[in-house]
Amino acid sequence: MTLTDLDKKIVIELQAGLPLVSRPFETLARKLDITEEELITRVHAIQQAGIMRRIGAALRHHRVGFKANAMIVWQISEDKILEVGEQMAKLPEVTHCYQRAALPQWPYNFYTMVHGQSREECQNIAVRLSEIAGVTNYRLLYSVTELKKSSMKYFMD
Repeated sequence: MTLTDLDKKIVIELQAGLPLVSRPFETLARKLDITEEELITRVHAIQQAGIMRRIGAALRHHRVGFKANAMIVWQISEDKILEVGEQMAKLPEVTHCYQRAALPQWPYNFYTMVHGQSREECQNIAVRLSEIAGVTNYRLLYSVTELKKSSMKYFMD
């Protein structure tokens, strides 16, 4: 797939962020002088072509009231990792969930991100996830500073 000028304009709008309205794609479509349906169709085509993987939100945790953020690192056997990943990805407490290669000095191969009002709340979430997944070898790594979040810019105005 070769991106059209319209596709590039769509990517420029998407990389700037979605408007905080009930129908953000309708708002963007009006700005691009196309229909909402056409915008959604083009976005799906760009995704199907593998040019764009996903559209996601970047939450500034402290601004919305979360005081504790923990990356939970898990050591999960390879034969269970897909099953555990699917379980954890469905849980509302988990905002990020992914697999990484373990290393000799770092045995953890699965990562989940959770947020709470306190470290104790994050620890309680970790215990609950451990019980759900049947995995007991894990550690919590807490955020100490929330850094600036920004996405790649592939096209500029």
